[in-house]
Amino acid sequence: MTLLVLGINHQTASLPLRERVAFASEQLGDALSKACQQAGIEEAVILSTCNRTEIYGASREDVKPEVLLHWLAEYHGVLGAELTECHYYHRDQDVVRHLMRVAAGLDSLILGEPQILGQLKSAFAVAEQQGTVSGKLHQVFQQVFATAKRIRSETAIGENPVSVAYAAVALSRRIFADLSQSKALLIGAGKTIELVAKHLRENGIQQLLIANRNLPRAQELAAETQGEAILLSNIPDRFHEADIVISSTASQLPILGKGAVERALRQRKHKPMLMVDIAVPRDIEAEVAELDDVYLYTVDDLKEVIDESRRCREEAALDAHRMIDEALEDYLRELREEDAVQVIRGYRDQAEQLRNEELEKALKNLRRGDSAEEVLQTFARNLTNKLLHQPTVQLKKAGSEGRSDVLDLAQKIFIPENSPKDKNSP
Repeated sequence: MTLLVLGINHQTASLPLRERVAFASEQLGDALSKACQQAGIEEAVILSTCNRTEIYGASREDVKPEVLLHWLAEYHGVLGAELTECHYYHRDQDVVRHLMRVAAGLDSLILGEPQILGQLKSAFAVAEQQGTVSGKLHQVFQQVFATAKRIRSETAIGENPVSVAYAAVALSRRIFADLSQSKALLIGAGKTIELVAKHLRENGIQQLLIANRNLPRAQELAAETQGEAILLSNIPDRFHEADIVISSTASQLPILGKGAVERALRQRKHKPMLMVDIAVPRDIEAEVAELDDVYLYTVDDLKEVIDESRRCREEAALDAHRMIDEALEDYLRELREEDAVQVIRGYRDQAEQLRNEELEKALKNLRRGDSAEEVLQTFARNLTNKLLHQPTVQLKKAGSEGRSDVLDLAQKIFIPENSPKDKNSP
């Protein structure tokens, strides 16, 4: 089975393009099935986050990257040329290395960020439920999860908080020196917003307004963070109260448009407002950035904030890369051992078949009354000749072709250095 991965991420593709090829959670089941049916792969896992879309696959056939690119472009209705310019494609052990880097947060916008491992586990679980992951990919992902866990527990890669959520709050501190005097509107109630709320509370903010399509979930998060919960539909009535707006939903369409922000600014008498959109696709229309008194940032704009904390994790990342090298070598050694096991099993099965054939002949001769000594000698001679026939043919062929490497290997296999020598040998 050949392993492969094709993807785009924050390093290779713009935010608008990443938005267009992102998979909504409700699309994943259908997309996994169609990837296997239409792209020529037998196993598939799709990872889709705000910073990357990646298709992991396993196939007995040689799948060209153009095939997967065409499928991805057609599924999302984008031009293939757009993806051709910014995609990456890896095979076999390079897939394992890349996946380990992703799981450990070494390939993230935020070095070492912890959320990616949970997102990867969720993607794997969806593929399991859909029945598109089994032998090869299952083995690889388990190895990857174990390696990521070791990196998290044995290095300082996760000690300094540099998540997107943390960066959004750090940006808020730059704009508003005293967060205790500010009010924040958080749109969404997922893991990222939960982290944002936690960091805001830790940084002294007193007033939190949490808006979500599902009111009970918003109320649950509000109870945990001493905030107030409202429905998304109530945002227009409360929008003007917010000094800070941080949004992260799974909506396929913008939540906030330019007109809604303009109305809020008028109500605020043009008091400045910070808006941080960390959703992909974006929750806030890009045109909002044109308005005075609004500071609008997207996930890509957080890079400067993130880079400051990134330096704190770079030393830990060196240890993480070393662990990945070790884990990859362990994985490759296991594969080589599996190959050897297959050869050994095949050779033993063949030897046992030859033994049984000769044993049946010997028993038949004994029942006929032949001399036991002659029967044993014939059995031993015939079995030895049959066991050595194919190796002898291949060694002669190797000799005639000048394959000294094969002959040297055969010497090590069949005549070990510590084996007793025939008394007549030189």
